[in-house]
Amino acid sequence: MNSKIQFILSMITFGTIGLVVRYIDLASSERALLSSFLGCIFLLLIFFMMKKKISWSLVKTNAFLLILSGIALGGNWIFLYQSYDYTTIANATLGYYFAPVLVMILSPFVLREQLSIKKMVCIGVAIIGMLMIVGEGMSASESDDILGLSFGLIAAAFYAALLLLNKFIKEMGKLEQTIIQLGTTTLLLMPYVFLAEGFGIFEISSSSIPYMLILGIVNTGIGFWLFFSGMEKLNGQSIAMLSYVDPFVAILISAIIVQEHMTIVQMLGGVLLIGSTLVSEFRSVNYSKQLMKTPAE
Repeated sequence: MNSKIQFILSMITFGTIGLVVRYIDLASSERALLSSFLGCIFLLLIFFMMKKKISWSLVKTNAFLLILSGIALGGNWIFLYQSYDYTTIANATLGYYFAPVLVMILSPFVLREQLSIKKMVCIGVAIIGMLMIVGEGMSASESDDILGLSFGLIAAAFYAALLLLNKFIKEMGKLEQTIIQLGTTTLLLMPYVFLAEGFGIFEISSSSIPYMLILGIVNTGIGFWLFFSGMEKLNGQSIAMLSYVDPFVAILISAIIVQEHMTIVQMLGGVLLIGSTLVSEFRSVNYSKQLMKTPAE
């Protein structure tokens, strides 16, 4: 299969997450636990079918960072899934896509990267776009929308932390790294879920099981597999550009399938937010690789 098609399919798969999670009657932490576990198992099977071996020496070397990134990945999914419960898929997605902006803001402090004038302008435009989205929700007195957007922004903060932490993980292959992070997230979420939610995870309704399998195997496992297979032969510019298939699909689903409402001001804010991050990546191959859309990257 063509690399570009594989990557686009992975973005479409990620873009449908908001729709799938709405049909799973579990807490967001329980959904995060099961999707991490199922995704990890699926990718492990693919990994071993490719006759690869996990380098435990590298795992040991990067153990502390892998644990921190596992926490960031778990927090990312918990708050993202929670965001979908309280606001529209479009709002949750736009809130989540503030993560690249946070990475740009933090890069000079964490990665010692120079912040160009273009990136500073893009950050300002993105912040204006986000304020338009949030402000419109506040003016409409939609408390659930504000809460959902807040969860989306918290998820974005965790995702930004994950992106930055991954910059310090050395020599591990991306597929291997993702398997370890998913496994770590699973182990870290287990005690939290059982303490916070009890054992209700084992009482999942029969109607939710197919959607949970889709979330874990398709959206997480197959999505990541297509992502890594596709990006292998693509340059950073193509990856950055094609990454925007994900929010486009999510917003399309929100508008056409779920028929959720967005105001003109919110749509304009979304254009400013996504457009500014797209412009910031243009002709910046190295930086755009950092902003690739994957919950485990």
